[in-house]
Amino acid sequence: MGISEIVGLFGNFGVLVGLLAVVVIVLYLAPIPLWIAAWASGAYVGLMTLIAMRLRRVPPGVIVTARISSVKAGIDISINDLEAHYLAGGNVVRVVNAMISADKANIPLPFKRAAAIDLAGRDVLEAVQMSVLPKVIETPKIAAVAKDGIQLIVVSRVTVRTNIDRLVGGAGEETIIARVGEGMVSTIGSAVSHKSVLENPDHISKHILSKGLDAGTAYEILSIDIADVDVGENIGAKLQIDQANADKQIAQAKAEERRAMAVALEQEMRARVVEAEAEVPRAMAEAFRQGTLGVMDYYRMKNVQADTAMRDAIAATDDTPPAPRRAA
Repeated sequence: MGISEIVGLFGNFGVLVGLLAVVVIVLYLAPIPLWIAAWASGAYVGLMTLIAMRLRRVPPGVIVTARISSVKAGIDISINDLEAHYLAGGNVVRVVNAMISADKANIPLPFKRAAAIDLAGRDVLEAVQMSVLPKVIETPKIAAVAKDGIQLIVVSRVTVRTNIDRLVGGAGEETIIARVGEGMVSTIGSAVSHKSVLENPDHISKHILSKGLDAGTAYEILSIDIADVDVGENIGAKLQIDQANADKQIAQAKAEERRAMAVALEQEMRARVVEAEAEVPRAMAEAFRQGTLGVMDYYRMKNVQADTAMRDAIAATDDTPPAPRRAA
């Protein structure tokens, strides 16, 4: 075999490799099986449209599958709408399945609304299912106190279904639970006695339902059922005891304040007495200098003081100490 023949052989091999590569690229860009499946299902999608999806990095399998499902269910959704929703970050298959479920249940759900619900972060298929089959939400234990001071612990079950029209921008389950809890506390708190609540727990449900707690939420409240009512503590008695203890401490503080003031006043009066007694010798000395008090008068006064002290000592009992002798 000559050199020219070898070169020609390698040239033919390169051509075959190039043709094979072109075929692979064409088959990747133009998913023939999907094109055939769409055509056979009556949901025709052009081959150039499929190639354009590849170039825009949109998986043709997802779009074509959703398109076939919608056409078979009698719902006409354009390829452009499905592709635009996918590029916006939505779940195309879930939106189409939700629309099919809503159509079977006679619930009006256009594609724009379903796409908006999906892009808002809510599960549109679950929302449709909740519209058909309502959901039961069980509230946590809610404690409330009646007017007689007795605490009641209540658990309720709220049956809700999705409101498709208010699903975008409407409040969720947490708001429903919070509003129901607020209604329970208000209803029990306005009851005269806890016994009336135990006798007629359905009054709680009727009072809460009459307030329209589902306004502004994504749900419609169908019923509120009281599942359990337990009697708690006597909160009124505890509050009275705490108030009595507080009043007692305040009274003790005020009594201690008055006692301290009395002790201070007594000490002040004693200081005044001592001060006055200290003036007696000075006055007597002044009387001696002026001649208004003689020596015999002074001795008579001392005798009277001694006699008084002796009488006090004799009259004193064992339990009663004698009165202190005051210095002249």
